[in-house]
Amino acid sequence: MEKIVCNPAGLKKPLGFSHGYEVIGGRLLFLSGQVAADKEGNIVGRGDIVAQFRQVCENLKILVEDRGGTLQDVVKLTIYILDRDDYRAKGKAIGQVYRDYFGRHYPSMSLVEVKGLFDGAAGAMIEVEGIAALPED
Repeated sequence: MEKIVCNPAGLKKPLGFSHGYEVIGGRLLFLSGQVAADKEGNIVGRGDIVAQFRQVCENLKILVEDRGGTLQDVVKLTIYILDRDDYRAKGKAIGQVYRDYFGRHYPSMSLVEVKGLFDGAAGAMIEVEGIAALPED
């Protein structure tokens, strides 16, 4: 399997993401939206987007590793947040959590502020879904 980062010169230089990935061979794993729920389904870090992002990353890691991959196999992430200003204010800490899990691997990403999340009433402030390109078995 081959994963090729696509950052054409005709687009703005990406910072903290890649414009695209081409995947040749391998298997695709589609990652459903993960919120900061622990194994029992309880939201971790109520009111703390950084703590919630850490739990989301842990959930993504568990999911990808269960299928034999690593977070460096993730080629696309979509991040949904409730409060853009809170996300920006805590961007440095969120970035550190990201690097703790993904290192310097930057998949193609979208960041979207939304009016609500399905688990918002339970305290979820962030949800992340994605796609991983895994090696053949």
